[in-house]
Amino acid sequence: MRQISFILVFLLFTFSCKKESSQELTSESNSENEQVTNASESHPTQVFFGDTHLHTDLSMDAGAFGNRIGMDEAYQFARGDEVTSSTGIKTKLSKPLDFLVIADHSDGMGFFPDLMKGKEYVMKYEESVKWKKMIDDGDGGGAAIDIIKTFSQGKMPFKTNDVSMMTPVWKNVVDAAEKYNDPGKFTAFIGYEWTSLIKGNNLHRVVIYRDDGDLAINQLPFTNEDSSDPERLWDNLEGYEKNTGGKVLAIPHNGNLSNGMMFAETTVSGKAYDKSYVDRRARWEPLYEATQIKGDGEAHPFLSPNDEFADYENWDKGNLDMSEAKTNDMLQYEYTRSALKLGLKFKKELGTNPYKFGLIGSTDSHTSLATADEDNFFGKASNVEPGKDRWNHPFISSEKGTVNTWETLASGYAAVWAQENTRASLWDAMMRKETYATTGSRMKVRFFGGWDYTEKDLTDDMVKLGYEKGVPMGGDLSKEEGKSPKFIVYALMDPDRGSLDRMQIVKGWLNEDGSLDEKVYDVAWSGDRKPGADGKVPTVVNSVNLEDATWDNSIGATELKTVWSDPDFDPSQEAFYYVRVIEIPTPRWTLFDKIRYGAELSDEIPLTTTERAYTSPIWYTP
Repeated sequence: MRQISFILVFLLFTFSCKKESSQELTSESNSENEQVTNASESHPTQVFFGDTHLHTDLSMDAGAFGNRIGMDEAYQFARGDEVTSSTGIKTKLSKPLDFLVIADHSDGMGFFPDLMKGKEYVMKYEESVKWKKMIDDGDGGGAAIDIIKTFSQGKMPFKTNDVSMMTPVWKNVVDAAEKYNDPGKFTAFIGYEWTSLIKGNNLHRVVIYRDDGDLAINQLPFTNEDSSDPERLWDNLEGYEKNTGGKVLAIPHNGNLSNGMMFAETTVSGKAYDKSYVDRRARWEPLYEATQIKGDGEAHPFLSPNDEFADYENWDKGNLDMSEAKTNDMLQYEYTRSALKLGLKFKKELGTNPYKFGLIGSTDSHTSLATADEDNFFGKASNVEPGKDRWNHPFISSEKGTVNTWETLASGYAAVWAQENTRASLWDAMMRKETYATTGSRMKVRFFGGWDYTEKDLTDDMVKLGYEKGVPMGGDLSKEEGKSPKFIVYALMDPDRGSLDRMQIVKGWLNEDGSLDEKVYDVAWSGDRKPGADGKVPTVVNSVNLEDATWDNSIGATELKTVWSDPDFDPSQEAFYYVRVIEIPTPRWTLFDKIRYGAELSDEIPLTTTERAYTSPIWYTP
């Protein structure tokens, strides 16, 4: 099983590391290990894994649901130290992260720790006294729900953007990032989450600074109380850059909980998109968080009925607070692939693609613990940290429906190809979209597009040739007469996770009549399986042992690589291409809970998963 086959896989992985050393695909990304950068290379030679979306006890909802640990523990955990969770469990990452963004909610940032301390400026409100008493009496869950409901209805007793409350907290946030930032070893970005919520519809953005604290300290975070309109957030970011000379970007997430608002065809104010809007959105939002705890957002089976892998951990019951049920007409404005296609339409109409974004994953964990590992999953909030009965705990519940904790994902991470592990290098890579999302696995993926690649380019010089003869993920191709684009696709498994089932290229394009299409191509796969008449490769065997949570990595591949040419290329059509890499089935966190705690799970609960990665696209423009 896994333990036996892993020896073989590890040996193969070690051989692959030696084989690929000149292209530096497999250089260590753990912050404890020395980082090596070839100064003579202009292109990125290392992939770094991190979390751009983590909450500590400074966030009102995190604190209300029981988080009692803060920024120090969050940074220490991410860099590989052992910490004690809010529920008293000692925990540690088996592999440290390379970077972290603590992205606490800007509204009411720091309110909850002060509530627990009973500070005078907080306790002068009747609601605060009630919430504190509920928590002290053991009803923290009830207090949390009441706090979140009060906030979402705009009925907080105090202004959540109060300058006197925010100023010292923001200073603490900046100081903590400065304290733990260790260039070359571990990057602590300065950031926050802008929590726009319009009638329960999620329009959240994580804001990330390229800058050090001397610049970031000069402007307080933007809040939902300032405005729930993304355009006003962009105004704020533009003002920051103008006033400080700094640089900043924003990353939307959870379009699946926006009930059609995240990638709509009109602005929040109801106006049709114009040139100014699409230009600004493309400028300020270069990335999209495609996978995280609250559902995977790459694709949906209703939108992609011919994609057998589209039905992966979707959350499609309603909006963020379940105040409105989901309808099928909302879905095309909520998912990554559909948004990428809609962007082609706007490009033709307005000259700029507002949805020309790269892809990342992150956790959105509210426990201060950035873990996307199935066997070390601490849940969305501290009230559902590991335990026998957490699977059945309602996560969101209303008369419109319920999402249970077992439906949360141990996902995901952001993978960034950069020259070095520093704020500037990583942030610049995010801006140029040389990134990919994973659901937790640290597989290494390369993707290049060009016109003249051949199988002979799959050598030790593959990366060098990829840049010299084409563009990387996040790049653009323009027309070359008489040729179909060719793509280099390479994936190397995470030796601690499942081996590789297949690599796919997902293509989307704009037809002459304005309609939008897509197709998924299997381009490389493990074993001797043969595509059927429909071109699809049969499903790989599920080897997971449900008694001990082991699996057999020998049924998959250690690495996959190929040069693929689009057989359906039409040089007149706007198009995009991205790579989806899928692992063989491995145990889901629910199976680990079942075995560890003797949890008695209902039959509907999945016990296995197929981890995956999604690269940023490469766009083709006639």
